[in-house]
Amino acid sequence: MSESNADKPFFSCQIPVRWGDMDAFGHVNNTLYLRYIEEARFQWMMSKGIPIGGDSYPVVVKIGCTFYRPVFHPETLRIDCYISDPGRSSFMVDYKIYTSAEPDNPAADSFSKVVWVDGKTGKSMPLPDAVRAWFD
Repeated sequence: MSESNADKPFFSCQIPVRWGDMDAFGHVNNTLYLRYIEEARFQWMMSKGIPIGGDSYPVVVKIGCTFYRPVFHPETLRIDCYISDPGRSSFMVDYKIYTSAEPDNPAADSFSKVVWVDGKTGKSMPLPDAVRAWFD
């Protein structure tokens, strides 16, 4: 995560853990964390007025997650999103995932590389001006 974005999240949201998110071991299945950050990314794009779909849209090309402790139902997650490293057509997003039970101790960290894509050609394109402005 870049130092300039390390202190304050660019976006933050809360997502409830559903009973069905737990696996046979009784905690949230690791695959669900990617769904949680997907939902956070969608909420943030909508809050910034960025339409998903149409002539151009964001695509995740790289993703990862590090788990620090299990999460159980019932719980509410807070996902803080940090953006960095803008390029011609891409940027990085770092996520810190917290529980309401331990709001200062992350349950997981995740990241994704987002590339802007031309909806007609399927190829990368320059970041839209509205997205580029996030980094100013």
